[in-house]
Amino acid sequence: MIENRPSRMVAVVGGGVAGAEAAFQLFQRGIRVVLFDPDLLPYGKLEEGLPKWHYKLRDREEEKIDRKLQQAGVDFVPGVKLGREIQLTELVEDWGFSAVLLAVGAWRDRPLPVPGIEKFRGKGLCYQNEFVAWFNHNHEPGGWMPHCEARDGAVVIGGGLASLDVVKILMLETVLAALQRRGHRELNLFTLEQRGIPAVLEELGFTLRDLGVKGCTLYYRRRVEDMPLTPPPAKATLENLRKIAALRRRIFENFQRKYCFAVQENRVPVDFLAENDRLVGMVFQESAGVEGKVQHPSGRRETVKTPLVVSSIGSIPEPLPGVPLEGELYRFANPEMGQIAGYENVFALGNAVTGRGNIRDSLLHSRKTVRKIAEDFLESREEDYQEWLRQQEKKVDQHLEQISLFLNTRRALTPEILSRIERKVSELQARVGYEGDYQSWVNRHKPPRLETLLGISNEPVTGDAGVC
Repeated sequence: MIENRPSRMVAVVGGGVAGAEAAFQLFQRGIRVVLFDPDLLPYGKLEEGLPKWHYKLRDREEEKIDRKLQQAGVDFVPGVKLGREIQLTELVEDWGFSAVLLAVGAWRDRPLPVPGIEKFRGKGLCYQNEFVAWFNHNHEPGGWMPHCEARDGAVVIGGGLASLDVVKILMLETVLAALQRRGHRELNLFTLEQRGIPAVLEELGFTLRDLGVKGCTLYYRRRVEDMPLTPPPAKATLENLRKIAALRRRIFENFQRKYCFAVQENRVPVDFLAENDRLVGMVFQESAGVEGKVQHPSGRRETVKTPLVVSSIGSIPEPLPGVPLEGELYRFANPEMGQIAGYENVFALGNAVTGRGNIRDSLLHSRKTVRKIAEDFLESREEDYQEWLRQQEKKVDQHLEQISLFLNTRRALTPEILSRIERKVSELQARVGYEGDYQSWVNRHKPPRLETLLGISNEPVTGDAGVC
């Protein structure tokens, strides 16, 4: 705790890119910050949602967050979740903060709209957010999220950019396991990801059939041309739209060739198959787009047996006690400012405002040209993710300009209120054993890294993607 107390104190709920940037910007404005994070580490989707082959980018960005949160005017409180250890009404009414900023992201998977299917979660059904988190941690001793796994022949339901990360993970995991069973223990995930599956198989003299790998299949409710892989111009002509449709298919097919998965277009899940209290298949109905809406004119159905279904149909903000909803998103009294309806001094930041929880889907909306995504998409260039991260910080900065003006109108907190907040903060920190040394804490709690365990070189691996 700092000795020279500022007259205003703000609670930031959620670390990650948006929360850390908010804390840093407030600190620079002379405002004291308490940052609460539900996890022991403050990195958000850098740790759980960015696939682990982007380890260089992850490490660079986490170091930036570390620098922002080590300021003397920022108190870090790990392992405290809004709605669990603390309530929003407590922060607003009892603690006495000048303002509360919600940088909680969009972590909740949109439910798969098939009646009765939720009971199979962890029994043949997995959602995208938990699946990517499992992938990022599945090399750790003792395992992590044991109900997730990569199964050959899996079905992925989706069609956004995030669903392509899911099919890529499934193919990398199943092909690598099959090659290692054949004795190729020298191979690793990073080589397979960078060179592409066909190039590695050709060098070793294998095909997927030789390995007994069927591969996963992506089921999409529209056509490949309709996937949100490139943004249309603001005033697109029919000719523009035709070119974009052709470009989207070309991008998708390039990606498909490199990672060897299958796709079924114009398919909507309508039912499921179960055996012995486990999901073992899906029923899809043929669909068609009519005036921008998905309809089922033919009524033709197809039953697909599968050992695993991964739903990747979008992420939305998690409902929070005390935060009103409007559909899937939070209700705002002032959307430009992120002010939550029903509160004078509670604001949302980052993906909690936009409702876009997937890094790659959010990235799409910061693109400036169609050509750039066409050139860069296949390689998943880290510069693009960095661009998205900087856009997130910029949006936070813009919100904080308005929030700072609001804070200037708030009465200064009394020494009694400041002392009460400090005491409560210390109590919560003590519950998890946090003693105030931020860097020592994060160093102690960072999980083992796969690239470190494998002794991966910093030199990039190159190769021809080839054909499956």
